[in-house]
Amino acid sequence: MGRRVVVTGLGLICAVGNSTGEVWQNLLAGKSGVRTITHFDATQFACKIAAEVKNFDPLQYIEKKEIKKMARFIHLAIAASDEAMAMAGLKVTPEQAPRVGVHIGSGIGGFDVIEREHKNLLNGGPRKISPFFIPAAIVNLAAGHVSIRNNAKGPNEATCTACTSSAHAVGDAAKIIARCDADVMIAGGTEAAITEMGVGGFAAMRALSTRNDEPERASRPWDAARDGFVIGEGSGILILEELEFARKRGAKILAEVVGYGMSGDAYHITQPAENGDGAYRVMLNTLHDAKIQPEQVGYINAHGTSTDLGDALETIAIKRAFGDHAYKVAVSSTKSMTGHLLGGAGGLEAGITVLALRDQTLPPTINLENPSPGCDLDYVPNQCRKAEIEYAMSNSFGFGGTNGALLFRRWSE
Repeated sequence: MGRRVVVTGLGLICAVGNSTGEVWQNLLAGKSGVRTITHFDATQFACKIAAEVKNFDPLQYIEKKEIKKMARFIHLAIAASDEAMAMAGLKVTPEQAPRVGVHIGSGIGGFDVIEREHKNLLNGGPRKISPFFIPAAIVNLAAGHVSIRNNAKGPNEATCTACTSSAHAVGDAAKIIARCDADVMIAGGTEAAITEMGVGGFAAMRALSTRNDEPERASRPWDAARDGFVIGEGSGILILEELEFARKRGAKILAEVVGYGMSGDAYHITQPAENGDGAYRVMLNTLHDAKIQPEQVGYINAHGTSTDLGDALETIAIKRAFGDHAYKVAVSSTKSMTGHLLGGAGGLEAGITVLALRDQTLPPTINLENPSPGCDLDYVPNQCRKAEIEYAMSNSFGFGGTNGALLFRRWSE
C-alpha cells in the first residue's frame, strides 16, 4: 500500500438506522430494514418492497433553502460524512485543507430529481426545469458538497462503477493517501434510487424480489428460496488518514486498510463471469496487495445480494480464492438486513467490516433457512457471533463486470 492508512471515523445510514451505532446494534440483532415502499405509490409495480431509510430529516443537517438544490443521495452523504468527521474528531484547518480530499461514489446519483424535473418538463415545458437540476443530480456533487462543507481542498473525486462504486472510492482514496497525494480522505458512497424508475427498471430486469407479503424475509442470500435482491438506500462514509498524521493529532484508530484489489469480468453486461472468475481474481489481487495469505482472513462481508446466480458464483469464487480455508472463514451478507444500496453498498459494508474487526463480532446473514445446493460455506446464519479475527475483507461486484475488494486489519499498537 505504501504509506500506512487507517480508519478513524465512520458515518453509516441505511434502512436499519440513521447512525453508525444504531446500524451496528440492529445488524447484530438481526433486524431487517425491508418494508413496503412509502416513497411512491407502488401499487402497480411487481416489486412493492424496499429498504428505505426511515425518519430521516435533512433539515437536521442542511438549511431549508438548500435542500431542494440537492438530490436525496447528497442529503444522505452529507449526514453520513458529518457523523464520520465527528467520530474522527477532525476539523480541517486552513493549513491542512490542501491535504484533505473527498472521494464519494454513487451508481446512479439523483434519480429522484431527474424524475421530478422530467415531469416538470412534460407538464410545463422547458421553462419549468429548475436551474439547480443538473448540480442536484450528477454523481460527483455528493463529493462536491462534502468538500465545500469541510473545506477539503485536496483530491475531489467520484466513482460511478455500478454496485462497486463506493468500494472503488474507498480503495482509490486509500491509494491516494498511500502515495502521498493527501493525508486525509473522506471516502465512501451514497445512493437513493428507490424511485419509480429505479424500482421499475430493476423490476423489468426481473432482478428484484417480489416477496411483497413478507418484506422482512425477502432478502435471503444463499437461501434456496431467494428470488432476487431488495433495493436499499443510504450512505457509508469512512475517514481515512495516513497513520502518522492520525497519531500526531491523537485520533482513535478503528482499523487499518491493508489491501485493495480490482478486476474486470469482460464477460456480460449484467451476469457475473463463469466460475466467478472476476470475483476470484479481485480477491486474489486484494490478498496480493496486502501481502498476506488466504488463511489469515477471518471474515468476508460478501457482496451476497440474494440473486440466484450472483450468490452461487460468489461462493464458487471464495472457494477458488481461499482453497480449503474457504470452509473456515466466516462469510456473511448484511444485505439480508440493509437491502442492496447499489453504488452505496461498498461504503456501508466497508464500515460494517471495520466494526466487525473493532468489536470482534460478526454480523449474521438473516433469512438463511435452507441453503441452496453448493452454497455450503459458513454464512453466519441468523445470529451474530463473537470471533477472533485479524483480517476482514469486503467484496463488491457491479454490472459491466466491475469488481472491487477491500481488506482491513484489526488495529493494535
